[in-house]
Amino acid sequence: MNFFPKSRFQKIRFGLLVMVALVGAFFIFIWPLLGLWLYNPEVGDVVFQPLPLGSDLVKAIEGTTHSSLSHCGVITKRNNQWYVIEALEMVRYQPLYQWIKQGRLSRFAVYRLDHRYKPQITNFIEKVKMYENRPYDSRYRMDDEKIYCSELVYKAFRDATGEELGKLVSLGQLDWKPYADIIRKYEGGALPLNRTMITPRHLSEAFQLHKVFGWGL
Repeated sequence: MNFFPKSRFQKIRFGLLVMVALVGAFFIFIWPLLGLWLYNPEVGDVVFQPLPLGSDLVKAIEGTTHSSLSHCGVITKRNNQWYVIEALEMVRYQPLYQWIKQGRLSRFAVYRLDHRYKPQITNFIEKVKMYENRPYDSRYRMDDEKIYCSELVYKAFRDATGEELGKLVSLGQLDWKPYADIIRKYEGGALPLNRTMITPRHLSEAFQLHKVFGWGL
């Protein structure tokens, strides 16, 4: 059996398929590696990314906040390797490279705490770790039973420093109307417009943070 293309059309199609495969491999493997290589991590960095839009919850998070930042976590080191502690499915450790890859087009942004918080970084990380294995909260509530991504960072920083990180907002303050059906789906019919939350966008706007790196963001 001859697998090589013979006709001009077959050669063009084969060439296009090879190009598509190479471009796909570049964005799946090489692009996130480049981002990892260019980023110089520090323990305590707060990292943000847009998650794939296959989830209606991601669409609602980004749409209601008018921001592509739909997920976040905190950088730490474990066994001499870089990890992100994140709340996604549950509060867990995710290798930094894998964390970058899970984002939409592997884009991410890094925000660093002001230098005056360096003495409190260790305590900040310890407070984050206290929530390990806690289930994810798709309803964005501020109780401790379940935890969502920006809540994890917000509460750990608050517990470590006594300060708020970012601005708490209510659902009613956001652009919730186009996403009412999605919200009702996760709430079982209700629209909790008075619910207070910390979104990834509003976390990123904290005065204690400054952006130090962006890969596609």
